[in-house]
Amino acid sequence: MWALRRAGNPARVWAQQVVIARSCANLEVLLNADAKNVEEHHERDYQKACCCHQPKPSAFLFSFSSGQFMWSRTFSSQAGANSGDKEDELEDGFSDLEVPPEADKKDAELTSEDSSDEDVIDEIGLPDVEADVKPEKEYMKKFEQSPLLKLMLDAPRHEVTSALKKWAKDGNTFDRSELFLVILQLRKRRWFSKALELLESVEQSKQLELGERDYASRLDLMAKVYGLHRAEQYIEKIPASHRGEIVYRTLLANCVAAANVKKAEQIFNKMKDLGFPVTIFACNQLLLLYKRVDKKKIADVLTMMEKENCKPSLFTYKLLVDTKGTSRDIEGMEKVVESMQADGIEPDLMFQATIARHYIFDGHREKAEAILESIEGDDIKGNRAACKILLPLYAFLGKNDEVERIWKVCEASPRLDECHSAIEAFGRLGNVEKAEKVFEDMFVTWKTLSSKYYNALLRVYANQNLLDKGKELAKRMDEDGVRIGTPALDALVKLYVDAGEVEKADSILHKLSMNNRIKPQYNSYLLLLDSYAKKGDVHNAEKVFNKLRQMGYTGRIRQYQLLLHAYLHAKAPAYGFKERMKADNIFPNSSVATLIAATDPFTKKKAISKLLD
Repeated sequence: MWALRRAGNPARVWAQQVVIARSCANLEVLLNADAKNVEEHHERDYQKACCCHQPKPSAFLFSFSSGQFMWSRTFSSQAGANSGDKEDELEDGFSDLEVPPEADKKDAELTSEDSSDEDVIDEIGLPDVEADVKPEKEYMKKFEQSPLLKLMLDAPRHEVTSALKKWAKDGNTFDRSELFLVILQLRKRRWFSKALELLESVEQSKQLELGERDYASRLDLMAKVYGLHRAEQYIEKIPASHRGEIVYRTLLANCVAAANVKKAEQIFNKMKDLGFPVTIFACNQLLLLYKRVDKKKIADVLTMMEKENCKPSLFTYKLLVDTKGTSRDIEGMEKVVESMQADGIEPDLMFQATIARHYIFDGHREKAEAILESIEGDDIKGNRAACKILLPLYAFLGKNDEVERIWKVCEASPRLDECHSAIEAFGRLGNVEKAEKVFEDMFVTWKTLSSKYYNALLRVYANQNLLDKGKELAKRMDEDGVRIGTPALDALVKLYVDAGEVEKADSILHKLSMNNRIKPQYNSYLLLLDSYAKKGDVHNAEKVFNKLRQMGYTGRIRQYQLLLHAYLHAKAPAYGFKERMKADNIFPNSSVATLIAATDPFTKKKAISKLLD
C-alpha cells in the first residue's frame, strides 16, 4: 500500500434529461439565424437550466480541505433532468478513448461507468438479482417479454402513475425479479423519473416488502431527479432497520457525482460516526472525487485505506493509473501496475486500453503497440470484445490499415458498440466518408438509432471543422425525434467556435440548453471562454465565467486562467483577482500567479516602492 500511496501523489495538474426539441423549424432557425444579442442571457434562466438543486453544505469533520465544482458522468444523470417521450440513449457522451488526456483539453479521465455492470448495479443500490440467475439469452428474453417494462416504455412521461394504477387495478402484481429488470432498463435509458414513480408505486401498494437496497435505489433516483437535499431528507423516512451502509454509500456516490466535496466528506464522516466499516466502495468514491478536484489528497485516502486495512480493487487501480497517466507520470503509472500485479489483480480490457492510451499520448508508441497486440490476442475473430477498444486506439496511432483490418472482422455482422468505435476511428483518421457509411449502414440493421450514434458522427464533423455537415445532421436528429443532449450541444459549440462564430456558439449553447432543459458540459463553456479570451473580450469572458459558476462549475483553476488571459489580451487591469480566487478557495499555481502579476495595475508601483525602501 505504501507504493500505492507514493504513486497516488502526482504533481498537481489542473485539467479540465430532457425534453426533445420537437420543432425542426425552430432548430433550423437557431442554427442558421445570425447571432442576435448575446446580452439576453438572463441569469435567472441559467439558474432554471441548472438541474442540480444543492443546499448550502454544513460544516464537515473530514480532515481534507474542500472546493466545489460540478462534473458529469454517464452513471449519474443531471438531477432534475426529465426523461424524453421516446427511448433515450443508453449512454451519454463519447468514449474515454476519443480524447487525448491533455490538461488543456476536454477531460478524458476515467469515471465510475468504466466499472463492470455488476459494480454499477451495486453502486446505485439496486436490489440483488435472485440467486438462480438465468443465462444471458434467457435473461434478455424475459426482459423483452416483461409486460411491466412494456407498460413503462409506452406510458407518456406525465402519465406513469395513472398507468400503474390501472395496471394494478387489472389484477397485476409486482414480481421482485421483474421489478429489478424493469428498473435496470429504465436506468439504462436514463428514465430516472419513471423508475422513481415505479418504486414509489411499489412502496405504496405494499405488495412487496422493501429491503435496504430497494430504499437505496429510491434514494438514488430521488437524488437524480430532485437533487441531493431531497435525497438526504428521504433518509429520515427510511425505517431505521433498513437505514444501513448501503443507503448512506448511495448518497455518498451521488455527492461525488455532483462533485459536492463538503457534502461528500460530511456523509463519509457520518458513516464512520454511525459505526459503518470503511469499505473499498467508499474509498473509491473519495478517490474518484479527489482525482477531479485535488489530486494531492489521493495520498491521504490511500493512507487511510492502509490504516483501515482496506484492500484496493481493480477500480482503485484504474483510478490511480488514469491519474498518473493524465499527469504525464508514466513511470508512476507503471509502478501502480506493478503494485496491482503484486496484489494478484488481473487487468480487464478497459484497464489495458487506459494504459495504452496514456502511452500513445506520451509518445511511447512501442509500448502502446505491445499492449494492443496483447489486447488483440492470437485470433481477433474469436476475441470480438476487443474490436471496439482496438479501433479508436489504432486510429490514435494513425494506423489506417489496422483500423480497416479490425473493421473487416466486424463489418459483416457489426455490433452497435463496434459501429460507434468505427465512426470515431475513421473520423479520427480523417476518413469522413467511411465514418458516414458506417453510420448509414447501421439503419439497415437497426432501423432507428439512439442519440449516441448521431453524436459520434457529429463529433467527427466537429473535429474536422465541417460546419455545414454538422448543421444538417443536427436538423436530421431533430426530424428523427432524437434528443439534442449535452454531447451534441458540445459538438455544435465546437463547430461554430472553430468556424469563428463565437457569439453564435454562445447563443446556441444558451437557447438549446434552455429549450431542452439540459446542463451543458464544462468543456462547452471553456471553448467559449477561451475564444473570448483570445479576442480580449473581457465583457463576454466574464459572462461565461459567471455562467460556469451558476452551473456549479467552481472548482477548477483553468477557468480563472482563461479569464486572466482575456484581461491580458485586452490590456486591461484585473483588479482584486487574487482575492476573487481566495474567496472561491482556489489558489494560483505558478502560471496563474504570473498572469495575476501581469494584469495587476499595482505590481510595478509595489516593485518601485520596495526598491526605494
